[in-house]
Amino acid sequence: MSTNLSAGPRSLWKWAVQTARLCCGVPDYDVYVKHLREHHPERPVPSYDAFFRERQEARYRGTGGRCC
Repeated sequence: MSTNLSAGPRSLWKWAVQTARLCCGVPDYDVYVKHLREHHPERPVPSYDAFFRERQEARYRGTGGRCC
């Protein structure tokens, strides 16, 4: 993964937040929404809060987290 440091502090911040979330086992919500729309258009898109709760439950229950 390459980062464009000249893109500005906002891009650097977004990259840092995404990296921290992935280190903690929380997938990126925007990537998840894109995946749902492309591969599962029949499913409703959950709110960020619902997404976060579901990911936390899946992580600590040990049921995995991938649909595909």
